[in-house]
Amino acid sequence: MSSLPLVFSAPKRGKPPTHFADLDEAGRIAAAADLGLPKFRANQLAKQYYGRLNADAAEMTDLPAGIRDDVGAALFPPLMTPVRHISCDEGTTRKTLWRLHDGTLLESVLMRYPDRNTLCISSQAGCGMACPFCATGQGGLDRNLSTAEIVDQVRAAARALRDGEVGEPGRLSNVVFMGMGEPLANYKRVVDAVRKITSPEPNGLGISARSVTVSTVGLAPAIRKLADEGIPVTLAVSLHTPDDELRDTLVPVNNRWSVQEVLDAARYYADTTGRRVSIEYALIKNVNDQPWRADLLGKKLRAALGSMVHVNLIPLNPTPGSQWDASPKDVEREFVRRVREQGVSCTVRDTRGQEIAAACGQLAAEEG
Repeated sequence: MSSLPLVFSAPKRGKPPTHFADLDEAGRIAAAADLGLPKFRANQLAKQYYGRLNADAAEMTDLPAGIRDDVGAALFPPLMTPVRHISCDEGTTRKTLWRLHDGTLLESVLMRYPDRNTLCISSQAGCGMACPFCATGQGGLDRNLSTAEIVDQVRAAARALRDGEVGEPGRLSNVVFMGMGEPLANYKRVVDAVRKITSPEPNGLGISARSVTVSTVGLAPAIRKLADEGIPVTLAVSLHTPDDELRDTLVPVNNRWSVQEVLDAARYYADTTGRRVSIEYALIKNVNDQPWRADLLGKKLRAALGSMVHVNLIPLNPTPGSQWDASPKDVEREFVRRVREQGVSCTVRDTRGQEIAAACGQLAAEEG
């Protein structure tokens, strides 16, 4: 058993103020009524926030000027303030450090590709999963994010793209819950946020559920629960090794749910949603990159998921003080070949953001 701590509940911190993005349609109508506003104003506000991507009541010019301050104070309190933006990859990758209302820090990463624009968002400030090769996991868990704190990362990025702040004006097409935190450890708020990200305007941001990926280190019961939500998002499971002995150390939550239990839950997800499951595998030199592990990975995935699986091999992104490094390219190529030989689809992820500590496993939200 690993001695690394498992933390599933967030420490007590200042509760975020209730925001418009926390509310469902009935809640928005009730909130408008509390301000003495008619029902149609709630729909107006939804069109402003989700359609026009406005979170500042002062910009909502279809509201009477006399009520904007009250609406702003009650429904659009400042949630996140950008501390800084850092860009790399010739301006196609931008990491944003946000400060929340209570001083908590988090990061999100916007990546532009020729065929899509992807935002990597955080679901927690920090992470309690304690994976030793991940900077976020080593920093520990600060707190869960509210629904609105998750949704507003997406709204802000969609607005930045629309307004040409990151290259030519464009549209946000994909959202991946692969930033800070374990999404399924903040289950209720993440699912609520996913519904608001994927619902059509004016009830949400209108991004296709098939373009949203929710990542997990393998909280098996929550994977099954997510399958039953009826939202066909892509499930990404951070497996990192096919054997329990090593995974107990690399992904300490494996001490609760074994590789086989995680794969059984992933099979249930694939069967229930009809969606192919993505297996994330950070390739670490002399740790999990042996040929026999590639063979075992392919065999286990083929047996558990058949054709409903794809392996995303991720070259390890070193973090400060890390004892581990990425596998050599020849080892990487052989690993891919062996997994494919077992009849399982496998590709190497295009690594983005390494030079600004924005790549997989590097987010640490350090202010300096």
